[in-house]
Formats: sequence, structure tokens, C-alpha cells
Amino acid sequence: MLVNINQLTKSYKQHQAVKNISFQIQKGECVALLGPNGAGKTTTLQMLAGLLTPTSGIIQLTDEAPKDFRKRIGFLPQHPTFFSWMTAKEFLQFAGKLSHIPKSKLANKITETLEFVSLTHVQNKRIGGFSGGMKQRLGLAQALLHEPDLLILDEPVSALDPNGRRDVLEILDMLKEKMTILFSTHVLHDAEQVCDSVIILKDGEIKWNGSLESLKSSHTTSAIQIKTLESLENVFDDLAEVDYKDANTVTVSVNTTAFDTNLLLQRLIEKNRTLVHFERLQDSLEDAYMKVMNQ
Repeated sequence: MLVNINQLTKSYKQHQAVKNISFQIQKGECVALLGPNGAGKTTTLQMLAGLLTPTSGIIQLTDEAPKDFRKRIGFLPQHPTFFSWMTAKEFLQFAGKLSHIPKSKLANKITETLEFVSLTHVQNKRIGGFSGGMKQRLGLAQALLHEPDLLILDEPVSALDPNGRRDVLEILDMLKEKMTILFSTHVLHDAEQVCDSVIILKDGEIKWNGSLESLKSSHTTSAIQIKTLESLENVFDDLAEVDYKDANTVTVSVNTTAFDTNLLLQRLIEKNRTLVHFERLQDSLEDAYMKVMNQ
């Protein structure tokens, strides 16, 4: 385990933005924090990054970690700001000094990090001329520069065009091999592309915490779609729920995902039907997410 969060709360006067949430992050995991705007995602990440003081609760990075764990965290806010007159290289030199990277190592580390985020060719260009995607990659570079144990990213691709989004997601996919990542998003497809586990927040409370696969499997639509060359009339009429798309195509709803599909295949053989298509239907991540949110 790398991170242990216990009964974390953040209140602003009468409003509780985060309400007694508890979760753990294992070393090497990539975790997506999902939820609509106002769910408490940014507040949670800022407390983990040491930018906000919790009203109550405990944030712990491993048992032997010092009380001030900010040096072990890399953070990219949703809207990073830069000194537009600086070059990319100058900005990382500035960030490296703030992170107390030894001068003897800083130059090589900057070169290595700029190469990793594909900004070497613009390292001496002023940031004011950068595109949104380039700025986001530079922001990611400063979060990575000191080799943190935990990388925290707040909506890292929300403001990017499709090309910029793809570039950043590809970088995150490569980073999974090197460090633990926690990032927030309201775009489910992004979470599905790179994360292992998801935490779903609603109104400051955790509605789901578990692996992506368990989220999908626990909200699987129990239905089988069947298509044959011949008509399926009277083949499955004795079953509870049969929806005819046309004479040759039906969707058979069943009570459980453990339903033995061989029973349906056996019925088709007995009725001398020629099978063309046979598929177990499953909810998308979006369907599963909506079911959790509506619980």
C-alpha cells in the first residue's frame, strides 16, 4: 500500500465538500477519480497534494513516511499557470530548484523529462507561444521532474483537443510502469483507456471503489442476442423476456450473468435453426457509472 486515506473531510462553513471518505491506493496502481462537477474531486486531490488542509481525517503515505509528504508527490492542477516569458527549459529549472533537485543532477533530469513529454524541440521557445497541449505536457513535466512516488493529476485532458488528449493519455499509459497515478476526470472513456481502478464520488461521498473490471461485471446486462437464418418464431416463447428485433433476431433476457448459455444453443439445435450471431450483451462503463450514480 502506498496511500491510506481515513475519514477525510473538508468543510467550508456550512458546506461539506468532502464527507468522511476512506480509501487506499496500492503502489503501482493507476486510479481514476470519477464524478460530476461539484462531486469533490478537486478538493480531494488538493488535500492529497498538501495544498488544502483537511477539516478532519488522515492522509498517510506508507507507515514510514514523514509527516510532510509533499516532496513525494507530483501534482498537475486542472488549469496550470506558467510564466509566459520563460522558456520550457527555464521553467523546469525553476521547478527543479523548488523541488530541491541537486544542481549536479538537474540539467540531465530536465533533458530526460523534456524528451519523455516530447518537448525537446521547443525547450528554448517561450511558453507564451505554446499550444494548450504543449502547456499541459510541460505541466506534466514539472510534476514528474523530481520522480514522485505518487502522481496526482486534476482533469489532465479536459481542456485539450483530440490530438492533445491522445498525446497526454499515451504518456499516462507509459507512466503506469514507473509510478502510482491518481487522476480525476469526468470523461469515462479516458478512465477506461488508462486506469486499473476507479473511485466514484457524488456529493462528496464515495459511491464506488474498486477495479474497473469489477465495476463492469457487477452491472452487466444479463441478455443474449441471437440471430439465425430461419425465423425464431415460437423457439423461445416459453422464456420470461424475449424481445424480437425482427423475425430472425431476438434478445433473450435472463436473471443472472451465470446463466448457462448452452441451454439456448441446445434449443436452437433442437429446432433446427442455423445460427448466424450469438452474443452476451454487457453494459458499457457509462451504463455502469450511471447505475452507481443513481443508487
